[in-house]
Amino acid sequence: MKNIVLFGKPGAGKGTQAALLKEKLQWVHISTGDVFRYNIKNQTELGQLAKSYIDDGALVPDEVTIKMLSDEVEKNPDANGFIFDGFPRTTAQAEALDNLMQDKSMKINATISLEAEDEILIQRLIQRGKDSGRSDDMDESKIRNRFDEYNQKTAPLIDFYQKQNKFVAVNGIGSIDEIALKLEQIVADL
Repeated sequence: MKNIVLFGKPGAGKGTQAALLKEKLQWVHISTGDVFRYNIKNQTELGQLAKSYIDDGALVPDEVTIKMLSDEVEKNPDANGFIFDGFPRTTAQAEALDNLMQDKSMKINATISLEAEDEILIQRLIQRGKDSGRSDDMDESKIRNRFDEYNQKTAPLIDFYQKQNKFVAVNGIGSIDEIALKLEQIVADL
């Protein structure tokens, strides 16, 4: 079993590429956003707990998120592999994910970063906002704030995974199919 983390700035193509990899490899795609929405919508115990933090304007503690991810892994005992999308976002979360995987006799084999220049990503996000109606994708100042948060909290993961020899950077500019082929080759070489 192989497991990867896909990360990159908003608009880098993580969700698109994760969906393609999921279909091609028959792996389980775990999107943190989807997991949160599912648990909140279905009013699970963890969903209610997460919602209480969100309603108070607070960040959901890592322990709650890790428990949700653990439940998702356990729901898929026959998985060929997992694609983690949207998690981890901090070094503490990366350490927690490593511990979770170790507890389940698994590991993260690679972290693949989809990289692109900010100005290109901004244009992608603004277009996505027009297409989807997502308000957070239509406001350039909000987008830049998300990039700042990424640079402060998530970019240090590069060093974390480089030290484990598990970091691979991929140019996120090009056709969706070209990028998908690059990712498939990286996974095949793991």
